[in-house]
Amino acid sequence: QVQFVESGGGSVQPGGSLRLSCAASGDIFHIYAWGWYRQAPGKQRELVADITSENKRNYADSVKGRFTISRDNGKNTVYLQMNNLKPEDTAVYYCNRRFAYVNWGQGTQVTVSS
Repeated sequence: QVQFVESGGGSVQPGGSLRLSCAASGDIFHIYAWGWYRQAPGKQRELVADITSENKRNYADSVKGRFTISRDNGKNTVYLQMNNLKPEDTAVYYCNRRFAYVNWGQGTQVTVSS
């Protein structure tokens, strides 16, 4: 049913910025909370940020103050603005519903290095 595509990743130096996008289709997008997750090599997938249908936002302590999650219900898209990136932010980033998971997509790679 639901399909989504993550994009916007890339390679950046420490202190740089990226904006990730997750475009969903085949979903009643606006009724769900959505989250951004990441998984580094050898690590478990972790929740980075989420946003509810009422635009309440939450962030992992490691990214608070640097990342901003937002959504555009008209475009069925959720975004993650990533500023002041650090090497420890290197991971594959995924989007998904926050509380009603659907099949995980391919994600988008973010690499932060000098």
